[in-house]
Amino acid sequence: MTSHKTTQTMKPATAAKKLGVYLEATPPEFQEGVVSRDELNALQADPPEWLRELRRTGPHPRPVVAAKLGVSIGGLTRGGITEALTTEQIEAIKAENPDWLVRERATQAEVRKETVRVKEKNR
Repeated sequence: MTSHKTTQTMKPATAAKKLGVYLEATPPEFQEGVVSRDELNALQADPPEWLRELRRTGPHPRPVVAAKLGVSIGGLTRGGITEALTTEQIEAIKAENPDWLVRERATQAEVRKETVRVKEKNR
């Protein structure tokens, strides 16, 4: 009886999501290939310069933009943010602190409070 070990692979979009980067900003060789679980682990453990730079300056995917602004992805949409943003653009929005951002952050804080309340109640 022989055992066959198959290498688990994923599409570049899945790997980019797991790495927290915007797929369209990754190098062509990353976008065009498949990524094995071992390659993903290696990228996470010792990110190459392109990955470090993307994480530092962006453009960032919407979930990362939302987290950096302290709002939900739905809140981004309500605020008119539908594209990936660079770190510089995110910082400019924070500095401007538009009404939609204040509102969405307040909403997010309420959601977090409610989540804690429900967890406490269910204990």
